[in-house]
Amino acid sequence: MGASCCGGGCSAPASRPDDRFRRVLWIALGINLAMFAVEIVASLLSASVSLRADALDFLGDAANYALALAVFGMALRWRASVTLLKGGAMGIFGVWVAVSAIDNAIFAMVPKAEVMSTIGFVAFAANLAVAALLYRYRRGDSQALSVWLCTRNDCLVNIAVIAAGAGVWISGTPWPDIAVAGVVACLGLSSAIRVIRRAVGEMRGSAAAVAAE
Repeated sequence: MGASCCGGGCSAPASRPDDRFRRVLWIALGINLAMFAVEIVASLLSASVSLRADALDFLGDAANYALALAVFGMALRWRASVTLLKGGAMGIFGVWVAVSAIDNAIFAMVPKAEVMSTIGFVAFAANLAVAALLYRYRRGDSQALSVWLCTRNDCLVNIAVIAAGAGVWISGTPWPDIAVAGVVACLGLSSAIRVIRRAVGEMRGSAAAVAAE
């Protein structure tokens, strides 16, 4: 019978947790793509390596959410395999940021502190909104863990970028900006190691379960 036959005594079924998580991922994807565009332009205008690193981090997170959506509903083994690739990408990103920070330490101009801090505040607000949406799903599989870690790291990085802007303004040197880029590199590498370990464990567990059948 159709919904019109309920006579007011029934209601539409509640959304499943998986459906809610999928919607959250779509929202997070849109926010991260928008913030990548904002920050990459701001990094070019301000000559800030920390903003550039954060912009590329937004792009990486957008790819992270897109991959999570692509494997949504697949078997754990496939989700873990994709997460393993993402963990490798996170590690490569960390190395790239570290190299950029070293290069900036040698050749960079002093960035524009006011642009750094302003965009840092905007990015922090965006990431805080995404983190609030993802918080309840953080204890899921490696896929959910990688999504949560990326968003948590972004909030920490945004706070550091804001502080770096103040540091650049006070000191008149690029060193606070370079220091934050170093922090981004460390966060990327440590999160990559954690995600890879979790994904490998899930793949081994899945393989053992198949072998036992």
